[in-house]
Amino acid sequence: MKLGYIDFINCYPFYYHMFEKKQLEGITIVPGYPGTLNQMLSNGDLDMSPISSATCADIHEDILVLPQFCLSSIGYVGSVTLASNIPIEELDKKRVGVTNASHTSAVLLKILLKKYYNARPVYHTTGPRPKLNDFDAALLIGNDAMLKTSVPPTYTYDLGDLWLRKTGHPVVFAVFVVKKAIIEKYYSKIQLIISSYEKSLECLKNEKEIIIAKAAKKYPDVIYDINNYYNVLKFEFTDELKKALMFYYAEGADLNLIKATRNLTFFDADN
Repeated sequence: MKLGYIDFINCYPFYYHMFEKKQLEGITIVPGYPGTLNQMLSNGDLDMSPISSATCADIHEDILVLPQFCLSSIGYVGSVTLASNIPIEELDKKRVGVTNASHTSAVLLKILLKKYYNARPVYHTTGPRPKLNDFDAALLIGNDAMLKTSVPPTYTYDLGDLWLRKTGHPVVFAVFVVKKAIIEKYYSKIQLIISSYEKSLECLKNEKEIIIAKAAKKYPDVIYDINNYYNVLKFEFTDELKKALMFYYAEGADLNLIKATRNLTFFDADN
C-alpha cells in the first residue's frame, strides 16, 4: 500500500509515530509537495494521502475523507503567504506567480483577489519557490514560505489571516483521503494508519518538545517558531472546520475554480 506524506513541517506531527516509534509493515510512504501528491492520488499512484482540499473537491466521487483529521488554521498560519512588491490593492492586471506545489492556496488567492480586492491579475503557474523578482507578487506555501530570504519582500500577506478577516471563516488547507477502489483490499492497513495518526497527535500533546526537536532536525531551513506554528495549526477536523470547507468550496465553484461540491463522503472506521 502506498501512503502519501506532505513533505512539510506542518504534516510531520501526523507521521511522527510511524517515523519515530513504530513503522507500519506493508506500507510505503511517498513524500512530496501537495501538488505532486494530488496528481499521484488522482492517477492511482497513491492509495491514501493528505491532499489539497481543492483537489478533494475535484475528485470527491473517487475518494473517502477521513473525518478526524485535517491541516487548517483559524486566521494567521504563517506558511501560506503572498509576497509582493506592491500593495495587494494594486495587483489588478499585474503579474502574479502561483506555485504549482499547492492547489488549495492557489484557489484561495484567486478568490480573495477577485471577490474581495476586485483584482484580476495575470497569473503564471510556477514551480515551488517562485522568485519575486520575476513577478509583481508570488504565492509561497509550506516550508517555502518560512525560509530566510536575503531580501525580504516589501509586502507580505498571510492568506489565512486575510481569509478570516474577509469571510469570517477558517481555512482547511488539506484533508486526508483514501481511494474508494482500494478500501476492501487494504482495510486493515487503513485502520493501522488512522491509529498511527491518532497516536501521533496524542504524542503532540504529551511530548511536544521532542516532536519539535525532531521536526527542526528534519527541516533545518525553516526559521519559523515551530512551537508557535504547531499551536496555530488545527489538526482535528471539527464540525466548524467542515462548515468552513464547504463555504470555501462554494466560493471556489462560484468562480469556476473547482468543481461544485455540496458534500463529502467520509470513511466510516466502524464498518
